[in-house]
Amino acid sequence: MTAAKIIAPLRKINRRNVFMFLALLGPGIITANVDNDAGGITTYSLAGAQFGLKLLWMMLPTTVALVVVQEMCARMGAVTGKGLSDLIRESFGVKITFYVMIALLLTNLGNTVSEFAGIAASMELFGVSKYVSVPLAAVAVWLLIVKGSYRLVEKVFLVACLVFIAYPVAAFMSGPDWGQVLKASVVPDFKVTPDAVTMMIGVVGTTIAPWMQFYQQASIVEKGITKADYNFSRLDVILGCFMAIIVAFFIVVACADTIFKAGIKVETAADAAMALTPLVGQHATTLFAIGLFNASLFAACVLPLSTAYYVCEGLGWELGVDKDFREAPQFFWLFTLLIAISAGIILLPGAPLIAIMFLSQVVNGAVLPFVLIFMLILINDKRLMGDFVNGPVFNTIAWATVVIVMGLTLLMTLDMIFPGLIARLMGN
Repeated sequence: MTAAKIIAPLRKINRRNVFMFLALLGPGIITANVDNDAGGITTYSLAGAQFGLKLLWMMLPTTVALVVVQEMCARMGAVTGKGLSDLIRESFGVKITFYVMIALLLTNLGNTVSEFAGIAASMELFGVSKYVSVPLAAVAVWLLIVKGSYRLVEKVFLVACLVFIAYPVAAFMSGPDWGQVLKASVVPDFKVTPDAVTMMIGVVGTTIAPWMQFYQQASIVEKGITKADYNFSRLDVILGCFMAIIVAFFIVVACADTIFKAGIKVETAADAAMALTPLVGQHATTLFAIGLFNASLFAACVLPLSTAYYVCEGLGWELGVDKDFREAPQFFWLFTLLIAISAGIILLPGAPLIAIMFLSQVVNGAVLPFVLIFMLILINDKRLMGDFVNGPVFNTIAWATVVIVMGLTLLMTLDMIFPGLIARLMGN
């Protein structure tokens, strides 16, 4: 079957196609929206609060890169019927797969800790102690995944996606100058400084996080989507990517037009929510807090789940939400341990939550190019993909993403080793 035949049915809008799309809806929208998690909301809030609208232009190229990357992994899942870890193990061997899994496991542990930090911070805005909210959230997450079916879990996740409307509403409440917003969306206007480079890596890392590719491809496979159905799944991916970027866009706008203009220093998304009260009103703070709690709880389910997926795939163990502890013990024990460790770290007095939340996104950005290189080699392998290999446009965008992120990461690293290097290069 050719790619043209796969895309052709999209031109027909009829009852059958609408029902097919709704039936296959889920993996793309869920994966992209989970990316607006506690670490993501913190990163976007800091981008707006510290740099105003100066980094807003990044949203457009990042959207293109996100759509390309997520479409690639969804296509691989539909065509091969295998997860990304599975394909890496089969094509590159167990040794390389083991090191990739260790790197991603450590990265995702930091990400999962940041989700429980987000739960704690958001509920404290409503007067609930973290010693109550975090254990309750951990138990709720565990019960949903371990005791629920894939269909139930997916429905809960799709409902959670709707709550992100809180951020666009908060942005409109701040009353920005939309002319300036539009200009900043397409015209870069910023100085290259160490803080700006780090923030740019964080924005890319939180928007196109490495775990997303593994989770989405595993979800495509578990849902049973094949290349015959892929035209509908592609719409799911594209729709999800645009939803996620729109939310991120409005978070930056809301914080830029209020906190940045007021010159208020914030370090977390919870700080940003509190700062909105005197500037916009209590309702905006409430919306931000609700959005942060929903995003954190949502991602606290998906991130350890994605980790369990790719580790078990990579090592050839049984996996899947529709199985139980007896059928897939490693899958469920890994999921359980990640939740227990992450929640436990948050309950430690004096845990460096701010550093964990932001740095986890920067690490995502640094790890991303290596995951993309594996994906690009796999998706251009005709033995695996047949007629569904990448075209020149997708390859150009994906390789450009790899080169740009690696370049920014190298620049950030060199500036850490040789302080002031960026300032000297830029003549600042």
